Amino acid sequence: MASRIGTHTIALTREVFLHEGAGIAGKTEKEGPLGIFFDIAFDNDRLGQETWEKAESSLQTVAVRTLLGKVSLQPEDIQVIFAGDLLNQCISSTFGLRELQIPLMGQYGACSTMAQALAVGAVFVDSGAAERAVAVTSSHFCSAERQFRMPLEYGGQRTPTAQRTVTGAGAALLDKSGQGPVIRHLTIGTITDLVIKDANHMGAAMAPAAADTLLHFLSDTHSTVPDYDLILTGDLGSVGSSIFRELLAEQGVTVGQVHQDCGCLIYDREKQDVYAGGSGCGCSASVFCSYILQRMKRQELHSVLFMATGALMSPTSSQQGESIPGIAHLVHLQQPDRLS
Repeated sequence: MASRIGTHTIALTREVFLHEGAGIAGKTEKEGPLGIFFDIAFDNDRLGQETWEKAESSLQTVAVRTLLGKVSLQPEDIQVIFAGDLLNQCISSTFGLRELQIPLMGQYGACSTMAQALAVGAVFVDSGAAERAVAVTSSHFCSAERQFRMPLEYGGQRTPTAQRTVTGAGAALLDKSGQGPVIRHLTIGTITDLVIKDANHMGAAMAPAAADTLLHFLSDTHSTVPDYDLILTGDLGSVGSSIFRELLAEQGVTVGQVHQDCGCLIYDREKQDVYAGGSGCGCSASVFCSYILQRMKRQELHSVLFMATGALMSPTSSQQGESIPGIAHLVHLQQPDRLS
């Protein structure tokens, strides 16, 4: 059974395998440096749907069906699915997954939702409440712009600190048996607030949460940065990543080349007009469930800290002048042959 260590971290005592993943991407993401790693990448972000919101729901449907197809399972073989997105009442998840008839627990942690869904799913499998669980999240550039900023037709200018919401989704299968890396630890983040109020500066809003969660994990597990092959943040982008490194350096922690960010990996900022990089629930999910898991399968990575970051804002809170709090949840994955 899972047990708590330190102040923020949960250690899983049973092997919970991240057996398989599926990463789905849109047109701009397909054209980025990770395009070849996605299981499916669409040439048109409309996905044949009449609205952007329906297109995002389709991303989740495709992600889960692709995942199940890769492991030759049917929806009835999954005991529970943990799903979330950025839209009000998580409508991308509910409408995208309703046809599958899998017991659903909706999740919301803004862009940190994929790590949150993996964490909750891992505890379910570890406890015996489920033999198999799926974690899935999505985002869509056009639906997010409509909800959080301005409709695309407005044509407003973006600042250099802004990030492009990724059109994509990622789904992962958690299993009490099987192959793949094992989830060893989970660190649940606390809300931090740098009092950022600019929705085009979310990397800065989320960076303190990422630093706080990582420091808690290292302290709770009595480990250091060199113990890990990769520390992967969710979607800090270039600006947030720099702040993240600075905040850690102030505490005497240097992440160096061990740290990478999904928001920086998914796009080519020199060739694509994406400002400070990618963001959104589908950013970390699509990168982690495709590119990163594939590298772990090839034994290129043995011990990985996946730390998705979220900006806990809504259109209402922004209109009322509130700041943008941040949160980050961490999942530690390790190859079975490295377990101690």
